[in-house]
Amino acid sequence: MNDHQTRAEALSRELDSAFRNRADLYRLFLDELTAELGAEAAEAFMIRTIEKRGREVATAAFAGFGPNEARAIGEAFLAVSPDGGRMYPTDVERSDTGIAFRVRRCPLKDAWVEAGVGEEKLATLCRIAGAFDRGLFEATGVRFDNVTWTPGHGGGCCHIRLTDRDAALPPP
Repeated sequence: MNDHQTRAEALSRELDSAFRNRADLYRLFLDELTAELGAEAAEAFMIRTIEKRGREVATAAFAGFGPNEARAIGEAFLAVSPDGGRMYPTDVERSDTGIAFRVRRCPLKDAWVEAGVGEEKLATLCRIAGAFDRGLFEATGVRFDNVTWTPGHGGGCCHIRLTDRDAALPPP
């Protein structure tokens, strides 16, 4: 193995560790805020804050896109997925008016499971983390749907769908 490969593997491990650290911070912030504010207020506070950060990132990341470019926004998102997409492997469905991602692995969820977080708290933390995606994608004006992990959801993590703002709504 050459120095470039060794360095790339080390950076990949460090990146995964940084995301796991983010997960630990979310978990600890939730615990502290719950103790101070109560469970509902703590979750709402974290969601507002993390969603705001998603909107900030969208301003720079998707400035050149409009509300009817859902698929292009999704492709741009996939193109910058950490560690070449290995950190958040996804199954992708594309259409003329949108794109959908089924995230198979999330380092945040992995860290929470390894920390022994129970299913209900895990679902809460996934909702909180999903607020970043909501802020990120809703800031573009596209229609955004997200189903975060819940007990009984099975493996994997969240399912995200982006649809052009003016696309016909699916039948109920």
